[in-house]
Amino acid sequence: MQNRLTELFKIEFPIIQGGMIWTSGWRLASAVSNAGGLGVIGAGSMYPNVLREHIQKCKEATSKPFGVNVPMLYPDIDKLMDIIIEEDVKIVFTSAGNPKTWTSILKEKGVTVVHVVSSLKFALKAQAAGVDAIVAEGFEAGGHNGRDETTTFVLIPAVKEKITIPLIAAGGIATGSAMLAAIILGADGVQVGSRFVASEEASNHINFKEVVINAKEGDTHLTLKELAPVRLVKNKFYNEVQKAYTNNATTEELKTLLGRGRAKKGMFLGDLEDGELEIGQVSALIHDIKPAAEIVSEIMREFKKRKAELSSF
Repeated sequence: MQNRLTELFKIEFPIIQGGMIWTSGWRLASAVSNAGGLGVIGAGSMYPNVLREHIQKCKEATSKPFGVNVPMLYPDIDKLMDIIIEEDVKIVFTSAGNPKTWTSILKEKGVTVVHVVSSLKFALKAQAAGVDAIVAEGFEAGGHNGRDETTTFVLIPAVKEKITIPLIAAGGIATGSAMLAAIILGADGVQVGSRFVASEEASNHINFKEVVINAKEGDTHLTLKELAPVRLVKNKFYNEVQKAYTNNATTEELKTLLGRGRAKKGMFLGDLEDGELEIGQVSALIHDIKPAAEIVSEIMREFKKRKAELSSF
C-alpha cells in the first residue's frame, strides 16, 4: 500500500506507532518498523543519555526507518535534539509546543519533521512553520490531549479541508476498520498508540498492560485541563483528582497532588492505585497482549477486508 505518507517515511504501511512515554522504547519501535510500519521512540520519559542508548539499539535492531517523538515542553529539549542530530535520526515527531522552535533547525539537518496537534488552528500553524506532515489527534486519544475535546471523526475532515501536507489521524484507532474510516475521512495514514501499549515489546509494566486489556467503556476520563489535559484510567489517584475538583482545588494544589514521577509510578513501575495511568478510550476494544508485528498484520488484514467489503457495497 503506497501513498504520499509511505513515500515520505519510506515505509510499507501507513501505520505510525505512537511515541508514548514509558512505553515506546527501542524494542517496540524496531518491532513496528520491521513489520512495515513506522516505529517511534518516545523521548518524553528519557534522560538524554538514555535516549541515545535507545536510538543506537534501535539502529542495531532494524535497518528500516524509525522516528523519535519529542515533547516541546521537555526541560532539556536542546540536549535531546543534539543527540537526535548526532545520531542521524531521520524522522522527528514534535508535540506539546510551538513547532517553529525546532522545525527549521531539524530540516536544515535533513530531518523529516511531523507535529502533533489537537485542533485545526494548530494544524495551520504547524503547516506554516514548515513541518512535513501533521498528526491530528482526537479527543479519544490517551495521554495528553486538547482542551477543545474535538473527536477524531470531526477533527480529521476539518484539518484535511485546510492543509496540503500529509495528514495522520490519531485517537481511537486500534483496528483496520478504524484505519479505513480515518483514510476515508481524509487521512493519509494513522497513528496507533493504545493498541501498542498492549504489545509484548512495549516497555510499560505488565500490570498496566493488564489494566488496558481489561478496560471497559467509560473507564477513562480526560482531566487536569488546568495543567495539561490528560486521559486517565479511573483509579485511586484519579479519584483523588476528582475529590480535589469537588473541593475547588487551585492550580497549585492540583500540581502538588500530581507531584513528580506519577506517570512513571503507574505505567512503568506498575502502581495501579497511586500511579497515573494514561490510555485512550479505545482500550475498551483491546482484549489481548501480542507481538507488535502481529498487531500490524492484524490491522492491515482487517483494513484490506473492510476495504474490499466497502468496494462491493
